[in-house]
Amino acid sequence: MDDKIIELIKRRRLQMLIHSYLYYKLDQNIITDYKWSEWATELAQLQKDYPTESKKAPFYIDFKRWDGSSGAFLPLDRYDWIQQRAEYLAKRFT
Repeated sequence: MDDKIIELIKRRRLQMLIHSYLYYKLDQNIITDYKWSEWATELAQLQKDYPTESKKAPFYIDFKRWDGSSGAFLPLDRYDWIQQRAEYLAKRFT
């Protein structure tokens, strides 16, 4: 098992959650659509290529069937900290 892959999957999942909240709930972007798509594609591929590491990384259940095409159906309201972090970033960068 590769701890660096687990950490990268975790980072990308966090980015997908927070930036999807910014986009879908706050109607704001602090990264480009291209960058979001790049991260989403990378995460979807990592999850496919490293299924064991994917299961060990945080938020596995939330991303179990996620294909990287959209953040609209991620559990954006499940965790209070997503909203808090997104609002902090929105204030800081917009």
